[in-house]
Amino acid sequence: MMIAYASRTCTRRNLDALRRAGWRLMVSARGALRTEGFRYALDNGAWTSFQRGEPFDEAAFERAIARLGADADWIVVPDIVMGGMASLKFSRTWLARLRNRRSLAKARFMVAVQNGIMPAHVRDLVGPRVGVFVGGDTEWKLATMAGWARFARARGAICHVGRVNSARRIRLCAAAGAHSFDGSGVSRFAEALPPLDLARRQADFEGWLSRDEIASLAPGSSMPKRCRE
Repeated sequence: MMIAYASRTCTRRNLDALRRAGWRLMVSARGALRTEGFRYALDNGAWTSFQRGEPFDEAAFERAIARLGADADWIVVPDIVMGGMASLKFSRTWLARLRNRRSLAKARFMVAVQNGIMPAHVRDLVGPRVGVFVGGDTEWKLATMAGWARFARARGAICHVGRVNSARRIRLCAAAGAHSFDGSGVSRFAEALPPLDLARRQADFEGWLSRDEIASLAPGSSMPKRCRE
C-alpha cells in the first residue's frame, strides 16, 4: 500500500481524520512549520512561490531545514517548477550543499523531475538516499511516472508523485508502482478522505487499467488516450 501525504492543515477535524487513516503530512517551507504530531515530509516551497509568481524563497527553506529537516521522512531539494533542465541544474547545486550539512547526515532527499528530464540525466544522483519526486504537468506526469518508478526501484530509491487529488490518480500511481503520493484535497475537505483512502488501499482490479500497460510507459513515451483526463 502506498504511503499518502496530505498538505498540512490546522483544522482539527481534518487532522483527526488523517490520523485515523494513517496518512502523513507534507509540510511546506512556505507554510506554518508545524507537524501536528504526524510523520511528515518537507517540501521546499517552490510550488507556493510558483503559484504566487514569486522567486524561490531561500530564507524560508533554510528556516524549514533548520527546524524540521533532520526528522523528515525526506526533503524535496529546491527546484524550479516547470523549469526542465534548468531546474535540475538548480537542484544539483542545492543537493551538494545539503549533503554537506552535519545536521542532515541521515536525511533522505528527493530530486524533482519534470518535463524534459530523463532518467539518464539523474542516474548519477538517484540512489538509497536520493529519490525521485515526479512533478511536471499532468500529461507528462501520467505518461512517465511508471518509468520513473521502475527507474527508482532499480536504483534502490523511492518514487513519489506530487499533486494527486482523485481516486483515479491514486489508482494510476499504484499501478505505476509509486511508493507514495501527496495531495491537498483531503486537507481542505474531511469528506474527501474516505474515497481517496479506499483507493490507496485497494488493489488495481479495474479491467480498463492493466499494470502491464501502464508499466510499459517510459519517460518520453506517448500516453494512451484512455489514460488522458
